[in-house]
Amino acid sequence: MDRAESHLPLYGPGPAYVATIALCTAAGIALTVAGVVPMARAGVAALPLRLLGGALALGGAALWYAAVFGAKIDDGIESNRLVTSGAYAIVRNPIYAAFTLVCAGAILLFGNLWLLVLLPAYWAFLTVLMRLTEERWLLDLYGQEYVDYCNRVNRCIPWFPRGR
Repeated sequence: MDRAESHLPLYGPGPAYVATIALCTAAGIALTVAGVVPMARAGVAALPLRLLGGALALGGAALWYAAVFGAKIDDGIESNRLVTSGAYAIVRNPIYAAFTLVCAGAILLFGNLWLLVLLPAYWAFLTVLMRLTEERWLLDLYGQEYVDYCNRVNRCIPWFPRGR
């Protein structure tokens, strides 16, 4: 990709990822309500898990807001600038991570522990999707700058940057 002539797609594979995990989460909850998926209750841990679920959902919403409005990712994409500050300093894909956190929160709020098996599947799906699309695009566009960024910041789990 010639840096001077093109930029990343504004949305990339994001809508497909978000729609997939949102539909899977909703389907898991609906199938539990319909009695198709058995309910695995948390017992005495139900309240703490629901509180954690609420915190994850709110944290995901805050991360999404910080990534979209705080870091102004659209401006970075349109001006061919690698955004590595704000939410992008703690996770390379904060918008996707945000939706994953919201879905994890919904699962915990609903209370069926069997649905937690969806979370590693979401992580694997995001990892494969990013490797096959955005990571290739960004490597082509930014080269060593992107490699250095990848060495400092996790792909999809928000965490403190390494090697500052």
